Amino acid sequence: MAQQSRAVVLLSGGLDSATVLAIARAAGRETYALSFRYGQRHAVELDCARQVAATLGARRHVTLDIDLRAFGGSALTADIEVPRGADPAREGIPVTYVPARNTIFLSFALAWAEVLEAPEIWIGVNALDYSGYPDCRPEFIASFEQTARLATRIGVESGTGVRIEAPLIALSKAEIITRGLALGVDYAITSSCYDPSPEGRPCGGCDSCQLRARGFAAAGLADPLLRRFGASAQEHAP
Repeated sequence: MAQQSRAVVLLSGGLDSATVLAIARAAGRETYALSFRYGQRHAVELDCARQVAATLGARRHVTLDIDLRAFGGSALTADIEVPRGADPAREGIPVTYVPARNTIFLSFALAWAEVLEAPEIWIGVNALDYSGYPDCRPEFIASFEQTARLATRIGVESGTGVRIEAPLIALSKAEIITRGLALGVDYAITSSCYDPSPEGRPCGGCDSCQLRARGFAAAGLADPLLRRFGASAQEHAP
């Protein structure tokens, strides 16, 4: 049997990253999942990440500690209220944006990819149904891939470097959900909410909850996470 190509997969425990892990596995990659405890208020997602990594067969799952609360600047890493009920498609970058988060995460993933001699990093960024974060755009992914080529030994020696795979970047949330279900993703063990209860119940009103609800509605499906907490989709509809 041919050896599987290794891939580092950024895994937050949310809907998108779980789908990416499933896609990477289906593509025949030996997956190494990487999560971060970065001071986020929604740390329940890390419990979800552990379950997702185990369920989807990650070869190894590492959770790194980075204290981005030392800088603040976001409703996810500072004592700033998470907005609820706002339109995720509004103009401007919301206060839930964490400064340079994907740049930081990809940099750590790149370091691990070099050690593993993994030619790919997979990330669940999306530029269609998202909150307008600048580090979720195709231009950013292309730019970081170029940086990875210039700044690493593997890039200098191979001439190609580490590829950044972003398979969800042009998909709608409904398309992401449909793809994930076809690959066996259990969305009941994922968490998308920016400010869930300690046991993981979603707030239903933040940007991420609204985008998730709209995605399941557009796919004509009930969110299994809501069923898990005995809540109907209607109760959490935006």
